[in-house]
Order: sequence, then C-alpha cells, then structure tokens
Amino acid sequence: MAGVITRRAALKAAGAGALATVLPRPLAALADDSVETWGLSSFGDLALPADFPHFSYVNPQAPTGGLLSLQTTGTSGNQTFDTFDTLNIYSWKGNGAAGMGATFDTLMTANGDEPDSVYGLLAQSVRVSGDKLDYRFRLRPEAKFFDGSRVTAADVAFSLTILKDKGHPIYAQLLREVESAAPEGDDVVHVRFVKDRSRDAHLIVVGMPIFSAAWWKGRDFTAATLDAPLGSGPYLVKTFEQGRFIEYQRRPDYWGAKLPVNLGQNNFDRVRFEYYRERQVAFEAFKGGAINYHEEYTSRFWATSYDFPAVKDGRVKKETLHDGAPSRTQGWYLNTRREQFKDPRVREAIGLAFDFTWTNKNIMYSAYKRVVSFFPNTPMEAKGLPGADERKLLDPFRDRLPASVFGEPYTPPESDGSGFDRALLKQAYELLIAAGCQRDGNVLKLPGGKPLTIEFLDFSSALQPHTLPFIQNLGRLGIQANIRVVDATQYKARTDAFDFDVVTAANGGSSTPGSELKVAFTSEAAARQGSRNLAGVSDPVVDALVETIADAKSREALNTACRALDRVLRAGHYWVPMWYRDTAWIAYWDAFARPERQPKLGVGAPGTWWWDAEKAKAIGL
Repeated sequence: MAGVITRRAALKAAGAGALATVLPRPLAALADDSVETWGLSSFGDLALPADFPHFSYVNPQAPTGGLLSLQTTGTSGNQTFDTFDTLNIYSWKGNGAAGMGATFDTLMTANGDEPDSVYGLLAQSVRVSGDKLDYRFRLRPEAKFFDGSRVTAADVAFSLTILKDKGHPIYAQLLREVESAAPEGDDVVHVRFVKDRSRDAHLIVVGMPIFSAAWWKGRDFTAATLDAPLGSGPYLVKTFEQGRFIEYQRRPDYWGAKLPVNLGQNNFDRVRFEYYRERQVAFEAFKGGAINYHEEYTSRFWATSYDFPAVKDGRVKKETLHDGAPSRTQGWYLNTRREQFKDPRVREAIGLAFDFTWTNKNIMYSAYKRVVSFFPNTPMEAKGLPGADERKLLDPFRDRLPASVFGEPYTPPESDGSGFDRALLKQAYELLIAAGCQRDGNVLKLPGGKPLTIEFLDFSSALQPHTLPFIQNLGRLGIQANIRVVDATQYKARTDAFDFDVVTAANGGSSTPGSELKVAFTSEAAARQGSRNLAGVSDPVVDALVETIADAKSREALNTACRALDRVLRAGHYWVPMWYRDTAWIAYWDAFARPERQPKLGVGAPGTWWWDAEKAKAIGL
C-alpha cells in the first residue's frame, strides 16, 4: 500500500515539497523546443534511467499475502483519527476513511531515495514545452480502472478540474495555478499552467488522484458517500463498518503491479485500518493481536508499556528506526485571528512559560530535542547573522520587520530545568506589561480590559501531562488557561473554521519546500477555511518570501530564501515550538519480512514490507 501508509507519503504523493523541472536526459528533443522525458526532477538529473528495474529499497521478488492491520494515525484533507462516514476523502464534507488513497493511481510517483524526483505511473512519459507552461502526459495504454475500462486523458482532465473547482480547500489551493487540463485524444492530456506559476506546480499535479469521469457522472463530488469511487489503484474496498474499521483487498489483476515504480510494494493481500477513540484501547488491541503493526508516538508509553508477555517471549518486536526524512515541525500554534494573540510580545511571553528542559527530562524520558526552526536539521534553517544573500531578500522590507530579524534568529532560551524558571517568567511578564497588559490581582488583563485567557484544544488527552505544567506557569503570569478535549469530528470542524485559541500541529518536513508553504503561511490561506494556516499568518513579507521560495531557480537560492523566511516566522512568535526526533518507534507482531535497507528519506515501514507465512505460523497468526 505504498504511497498511503508509508510515513510522510502524503507529502510525496501530493508533490508537496517537490521543485521545478530541470529536465533530465531526454527521450526526445522535439522541433518546437519541447522535451519528452520519463520523469521530472529538481535542480539536477534524475537518479534513475528510463529503464530502471525497480526502486533500490524494495525487494522486487517480495511475495504477496497476509494481513496488515493497523490503527489510524495520520490524517489529511477531510480525514479524522477516530471515525469515518464517507469514502470520498477529497471533498470537504464528511470524515474520510483512512487508506482510500490506495484505490487510486497518480500520473507519477516519488522515489524515496531522492528529495524531489518523480517517475511515471499512469503516465509513461511527459512532453514539456520550452517555457514550462505546457505539459503533455502520455498515458500507459494498459492502465485500467477496477471495472476494466481504460484510464483516459478525459479522466485525468476531469480529475484535476474537479479537485480544483470542488475539492477540499487544501487540494483546491494547491491546484490553483492550473489554467486548464484538456484531453488530446485518449492517450494524451494537456495541462497548462498560468504564466506566473510556481516552480513545483507540475509536481503537485502529478501526485493528484485520478478518478473515473464516467463513475462520477450524475454524482455530487462535494457530498459524502459510502459508495467506493471507481479507481485504478492496487487496492479495492473489501468491507467496512462505518466508524469502526475499513479493510482493503489487494487487486490480483492490478494493471500496474509489474511497473518499476510498484515492484516490491503493495505486498499485503489485505490491509485493515481500525478506529479507536482512546489510545489505550488501541494499544490493548495491539497487545491482543487485533492490530499487528503499531507506530508509537508517546515517549512515556515507549519507555514503560512494552513489557507485556508477547514482547518478552519474542512474538512482538520493538525497534527504533532512523528516519532520514526532514524532521517535522511540531508545536502549539497560536491563532492570531484572536484578540489575545495579536501582539507578538504577548505570543513571545506565552512561549517563555513552557519549560522544555523540565518536560523532556521528567515526562519524555529525555527522548527528544527542541524544535527551534521551521526547517530543522536542513541547510534551510537560519543560523547566526543573516548573510549578504539573505539580507538582499530582507532589506526591501526592513521598515516592516522587527530589528531582531537582522540579528541572530530567535531561539527559545534554555531554562534552568526547574519547571518554573523565575528569570524566564520575569522576562515573560515584562513583555506582557510592555504590550499593555495589566495585572489585576491574580488576573492578567489585555489592554482593553479583558482577561487574557487561553483554551488548548485537542482531540486526545495524550498531551495533557506536557500541557498542564505549561498552564501552571501561565497561571503564575495571571493568564487563565485550560485544556478542552473534544472528539475528532468536532476537532476537525473547529480547526477547519479556525474556531480555537491554541492547537497542536506537526507538519511534515520537506527537503525542497514550495507550494505547500502557500497553504501553511500565506495571507490567502489564512482567509481560507480548512487551510493549514492554523496560526493565521497574514504578512505581506511572508507572502513575498514564500513566492521567492516557490520561484527559486537553484538549490542555493531555495536555501537562502527559506533561511530568510525562517527568520521572519521565528521573529513572529506564531507558535510555541515543541520537540522532535529523527527516529520512528515501531512495534509489530513477528510475522513480517523486509528489504535489506530503508529508503534514504524515510523508514519504508510498512509500505515495503511483506508477510512471512512461516514466521506468522510460528507465532500462531
């Protein structure tokens, strides 16, 4: 089920973070200065030739069979963690089912060893005009939907158009630079971009799901539905119980099974996603074997809960895998649409009340490092004073930027580890007073006289041990704060409508960011409900820098622009940065086998694994 259950696959599959075309060795140079190629890359040649046999991190002879069962974790679009009521995961309405992406194919797909290269899936080649505004994708004639009908250029054009016009706001915004998509016969679809297109606009397109236009005829794409849409992907919906589980069946007749981009993947005959409202209930299901693969995200559970009999006798394995993908940027995002968060000094003061050092040692078993940047552990992270290349980008906005942007980038100061560092709390209080707040007894009031209150909105109680000490420190400043836990459906509705004070978000990192930054940080996204701009960042300087990043013509230019953006965002104090690790904690019943190595930019689990029938029999599965 590659591209769906592999970690960060949504980022790769949607093209988010991929960059502009630097055309590789062409299949053909055409008279009209266009070039035809088998793949697209950024800032250099493709690593793989046209006749590559398979990706290097898979086992092309992997057997098929068995069951992969796992708990729902990651979400995108209209999906939630604890329930589903629609099989259309690409509209805004309803709560989408996990795993539905595996029922669809895309024009191209990413190589887990390269940060920004894609190779043909539905498309066997693409012809690109010299000005890079016109892309003509030639489809594989053997590509077929589940019902045996051929995937045609009309289906591709329909899919891109309806996602742009009626899809979830995230997809609609990502596709806004598509001027048109039109078939040229059954085999070729012509995608034209607007003249000021972003560098990675075409790589967004090649990662979008392709639907059957005939199936959707007479149906409302914006509505929730429990009819499985017709797709051409490696899996079919086998059975489901709304809100409890959904199970997929591997297609033995899948048209693309032998393609180089698919060999060694999609190895499980059945893939089942289980829904649980409580983390502990899900973990008990794993201990009992109802779930056979589990990724852990909570350090306390990782350190203390994996001592049950199946671990001790070896039937369950516990591993820490290195994750070579860029680290995620996890933090508490402050909704600057709310009055109490308008002043950056107030936001900075709130951040000073969080004692990461104490939290990491006493709650997280010292398993994490502090996030300080929006581009952590990459050449895009701002460090030291801005160089001449960064100043060139920042100087035109000097009168709009705080002076701190031109110094060392803001980094949360390290506390004394006591849990309530008096010096930092004093600094926070001074910032609040400078912002016009006043203390009235035990209550801190905003300049207008209203108490400064904060509600931390969440769909799980997992972060309460981390948040409560934070709230206690806020209370010492006179800030009244509380945690509100709601079900995942209500959480999604409130975050889509930006109806919250503070929420936690963990955004996947990218080696080559581009259009996804427009969804996360621009003024347009701040005004679009359902976008990822949770903090409500609406700053013309940020907008301009994001455009510079999207238009960067080289890796060096990209890194420079990202460092400049990093400085501006960090100086804005839009979040309270949390923590990260460059590993994945996994546990699984010992019924699996895997390739010799992981992809360079991920862990590969469980998307490249397969069922080992002998091992499964040995442990009674």
